[in-house]
Amino acid sequence: MEALFIYIAKSAGLVVMFYCVYHFLLRKETFFNTNRWFLLAGLGTSALLPLWVYTKTILVNPAPVSNFDLAQVTISQNVTNEVFVINWNYILLSVYGLGFLVLLIKFALDFYSLQSILKGKKVQQQADFKFIDTTENIAPFSYFEYIVYNSSMYTSSELENIIEHEKVHSDQNHTADILVARIFCLLFWFNPVIWLYKKAIAQNLEFIADKEAAKKLSDKRAYQYTLLKITTHESCIAITNHFYQSLIKKRIVMLNKNQSRKRNSWKYYVVIPVLAAFVLLFQVEVIAKERQQANKKEISKESNSTDIYKITKVTTEQELKEIAEKLKTKHDFDAIISDVERNANNELTAIKVEIKKGSEKVQTFMVRGNKAIKDCQIVVTTEDNGTKKIDFASENQENQVKIDNKERKVEVKNVQNSKINCDVKTTDNTHTSVTTSSSTNTDDNVNVNANTSVSVSVNNNSKSSNRVMIFTNSNTSNKLIIEEKPLIILNGTITSSDFDISDMDQTKISTIKTLVGKTAEDKYGDIAKNGVVEITTKTTFGKSQFEDLQGKVVKGHPTN
Repeated sequence: MEALFIYIAKSAGLVVMFYCVYHFLLRKETFFNTNRWFLLAGLGTSALLPLWVYTKTILVNPAPVSNFDLAQVTISQNVTNEVFVINWNYILLSVYGLGFLVLLIKFALDFYSLQSILKGKKVQQQADFKFIDTTENIAPFSYFEYIVYNSSMYTSSELENIIEHEKVHSDQNHTADILVARIFCLLFWFNPVIWLYKKAIAQNLEFIADKEAAKKLSDKRAYQYTLLKITTHESCIAITNHFYQSLIKKRIVMLNKNQSRKRNSWKYYVVIPVLAAFVLLFQVEVIAKERQQANKKEISKESNSTDIYKITKVTTEQELKEIAEKLKTKHDFDAIISDVERNANNELTAIKVEIKKGSEKVQTFMVRGNKAIKDCQIVVTTEDNGTKKIDFASENQENQVKIDNKERKVEVKNVQNSKINCDVKTTDNTHTSVTTSSSTNTDDNVNVNANTSVSVSVNNNSKSSNRVMIFTNSNTSNKLIIEEKPLIILNGTITSSDFDISDMDQTKISTIKTLVGKTAEDKYGDIAKNGVVEITTKTTFGKSQFEDLQGKVVKGHPTN
């Protein structure tokens, strides 16, 4: 809509420019035929030139692109209250449309009036002209090849002058000029200059007809007296060339004026520099295009292709299956989707997505909770050399633990006012190491103050198995998730197999100790093959005191 208003403004400005040149420089010249084409050219230029745009392309150096990790992208949903705002564009368009409709109706009524005059009348054909002698009290007019007059209102000499005048209008198709001017008045009715422009066109056509008719008449003075006599109150139709004009004095003055000198024709060329300035200022569009890099290896990562597969709380089983199929067929990734749980509203509350490339495990993403999951995305980036990288992005990046098989690192961010216990066990029985900004501890159970960013790296020292566990003592929504069920000892008592440690109120926990490998089996036997978690609570508590916690676990491989 903005483009429409810009076009209308440009066209209206060009109409004003052409009219000013005609009014101040050409109006008093006797180049009537040239003036006719100048005025018509002004209308055509004002309609077409704003539509033409010259596009200029300049080459610029590509802007540097910062590397970013898609896994750290946070998708936020901002809810804002809608405020009623007046759309002035629609108001202006409505006003414009209303004015256009009113004038269009008037235009149609003028055509209807013309047809009522021409219809059913006796027509006398003479050469290329069709004469209609009407009994209606209207001014003589011509409409293309039709010439209409009331012979009873004039003497034979006056009628001869009138008919000769109208023949010029009909022969030179002056009706087309009037119709074009009326159409522009419809389109640009809000511009007062367009109405003056239309009047200038009609007046110049009368100058042409007067000049040509006077050449064919023997008595030029009698023709002028006819002009003076026909200053009556006769009605006329707006879309025709009628003999009567209110500016009779100007017509007589121009009829008797000497022919203008040819050297005055320079005035027509005044519009050329103005049009050139208009094009340079408003019709040149500059487009910046990045230079192509000589070495394809240096092309920005923006040229990489990215496919995103979104999982929401309402994603169906069929849609999950389709995501897995697309990852396989398009990217050759095997996606194993398991541990899918839903609430009473059929919303996803838990899901595990394991990505493999052949026999190699690439990524694992898991989320579980009592509430519906937040939106997460599987992002596959294909680089120019064909290398594919897969990653996960989630709306909730806080307290998220992730081990990337390439970076072999766990990063925990934005965990405030809490402590984190991490027990990292790997498939090839290597020992664990938790590194902070201040110290490194290689115990099986490590307490890390979480006020700062924490990095967990897997080192090749001693034996362990496959588990990452995160605990906090704050009230933030973190759930403990253990991939392989260990033996859980609560206050010295072996718990049942359906005991869920995530249901515990972690603020009531005093100590947690883990035993793994041979140490656990020596103490508890074969039932401790998956490890042992010994929990000591501060007080005894019931299930009604349990808090809803949330968390995420992802699994990786040790560094080399």
